[in-house]
Amino acid sequence: MGISFSPLALTQALPFLPLAQGDIDYQTERRGEPDLIDATLAEPATKVILTRNGLIAVPRGQGELVDYENVKLRLATLPGAYMADELKANPEAVAMFLGSYGGRRDEHVVAVDITRVTARPAQFGVDDGTNGSSRGSVGGAGRAAGVAGVSHSSQGADAAFDETPASGASGATARKSLLEQALDRFDWVDLRGFAPHASAREAGQATTAISLSIWHNRQRHCPTCGAPVEAANGGWAQRCTNESDGRRLLFPRVEPAVITIIVDSAGRALMQHNAAWKNPTLYSVSAGFVEAGENLEHAVRREAMEEVGITLGEVKYLGSQPWPYPASLMMAFKAHALTTDVHVDNVETVEARWVTPDEYMAAIISGRMSAPGKATIARYMIEEWLGHEL
Repeated sequence: MGISFSPLALTQALPFLPLAQGDIDYQTERRGEPDLIDATLAEPATKVILTRNGLIAVPRGQGELVDYENVKLRLATLPGAYMADELKANPEAVAMFLGSYGGRRDEHVVAVDITRVTARPAQFGVDDGTNGSSRGSVGGAGRAAGVAGVSHSSQGADAAFDETPASGASGATARKSLLEQALDRFDWVDLRGFAPHASAREAGQATTAISLSIWHNRQRHCPTCGAPVEAANGGWAQRCTNESDGRRLLFPRVEPAVITIIVDSAGRALMQHNAAWKNPTLYSVSAGFVEAGENLEHAVRREAMEEVGITLGEVKYLGSQPWPYPASLMMAFKAHALTTDVHVDNVETVEARWVTPDEYMAAIISGRMSAPGKATIARYMIEEWLGHEL
């Protein structure tokens, strides 16, 4: 009698995920320090990165590069010494202590979200920032607002600001603050565009900063009593301002989601097209949120049955990464299909097809299918099934 092997027998955990590579020491024991942000900004090795509307700041000109292959992007950074007065002048900004890398320099990183910082009217003939005005357009999957008419060369953070004094007839000087200037003087890209081109260290910084900043901007009132909240614990929490309700401490919500590549006994994978996707050739794998009272494996099996009518057997964990759109944690699985008759729900999933690795690659090359983006966990799940990179 022949011996049958599970199609999941040789499955290995995913060795690399672009949004799960951060190596910073969060220094959680310091988050309760009352002057943590000011003390960190005073350290000479502290650098500041900026977020805005779920985007991350990069040097001018780099926003135009996100759709190119084999390019490198880096975060725009400012010395911490710039920021203490800036935060006092812009109370709408939210500072977040990301942590330290230790070592001889003991570099610390602080993220500052400027979503609620608005440019004030310039006075005394102040430069209004039009030399670095943003295109303001977001291409593809919401990727980036680039700066028109600038070269692709990378500039340092200081070069993004005009520090030359501007004097009026009376010698008086008035300028936009650095944070106000940053609205126009940097390019702003989203995590999908940034992470595939960044170092693992900076991709980790951007992921954490964007995750926290989105939460701060979406939750501005206590969900229990409705009172305004203020940032606490170095930006990792919020404090309710209602004295009579105990000034409770609030923490970011994380929404667990499962994502599953379904394979059959012949080694085929099920590729699905979602009704919400604008690209008609985009095919990916099964995904959905974990419901109240579910464990992860139950969510995997339920989603497969709901979306494509497939009954699953063995389920194997592959890995996880944060997905701050706005607050998901994607947990990846590979699952063995016990049935192969596909019945799409025509609500979320409008088409699904079984493909062999050769059929999938032929569809990719011909343009009949396109793969998930390089920042997605789905792409690495598909590559694990294929046995090679796309």
